[in-house]
Amino acid sequence: MSPFRENLLAGKSAFVAGGTSGINLGIAKRFAELGARVAVVGRNPEKAANAAREIGRDAIGLSADVRDYAAIRTAMEQVVAHQGKMDIVVSGAAGNFLAPALGMSANAFRTVVDIDLNGTFNVFRGCHDLLNLPGASLIAITAGQAVNPSPLQIHACAAKAGINQLIRVLAMEWGPDVRVTGISPGPIANTEGMARLAPDAAAREAHYARIPMKRWGEVEEIAEAAVFLCSDAARYITGTILDVDGGSQLGDASPRNMARGMAPAS
Repeated sequence: MSPFRENLLAGKSAFVAGGTSGINLGIAKRFAELGARVAVVGRNPEKAANAAREIGRDAIGLSADVRDYAAIRTAMEQVVAHQGKMDIVVSGAAGNFLAPALGMSANAFRTVVDIDLNGTFNVFRGCHDLLNLPGASLIAITAGQAVNPSPLQIHACAAKAGINQLIRVLAMEWGPDVRVTGISPGPIANTEGMARLAPDAAAREAHYARIPMKRWGEVEEIAEAAVFLCSDAARYITGTILDVDGGSQLGDASPRNMARGMAPAS
C-alpha cells in the first residue's frame, strides 16, 4: 500500500522527459494517480502517444529529443499552454550499452553523454522560466555509475557523474525557489536498462547475488521515491541524490564475497 494520500498532487503540473517507457513512465503514471496533470516526452511520436493513453487522465504525449534544446523548449511551451506552469519536472532520458573503451567509437561515447548529461541540462535550463515559482521541484534520474566506476561503462559513468554535479550546482544557484534532487536507481526489474546490462541468466544472477536486499527493485519503488521528493514532505531537501538500490552501491554482498571477508586470518 502506498504511504501517500489520495490526490496528494492534485492541481500540480508534471513534465517527464523520457517518460514513454520504463522507470520514467512508471513515475508519470504515479504522478497521474495522485492527481497531477502529466505530460510525457520522448523521441518517438507513436510511443509518446501510446504512453499518454496508458497513463490516461488527460495526459499529454509529445515528441522531442532532449539533445535538441529548441525542440524540448517547444514541447514545454506546448505543455504550459495546455495545463499551466509546471510544478514538477523529471529528466530521465538515457542511453546505455556495454562496451570497453577501446571498443567504443567517439560518436558512441558522445551520444550517451549528449542524451544523459546534455539532455538533463537542456530539460532543466529550458524549464526554468516556465515553472510555477516558488516551490517547483526538479528531479534527475542518475545511476550508481556516477560514483562507482564500472568496466564497460565509461560513457555512462562520465555522464551520470556530470548529472550528479549538475544537480548540486543548480540546487545552489536556484534555491530557494526551485528544489533540485536526483534518484539513483539500482537494478530495476523489467526495464530496458537491465535487459541491456544483464542480457542473460548468468549476468542476472551475478547482479542479484551482489545486492544486500537480495532482490531487484520495482519500477513502482522508484516512482514512490519521486513522489516523496516532489512532495511537501521533502520541502527542506535539495541537492540530494537519493539511492533507491537495495543497498547495491554499498559493495558486493554476494555469498562468495561475504565468505571471503569472514574467513579466519591465517
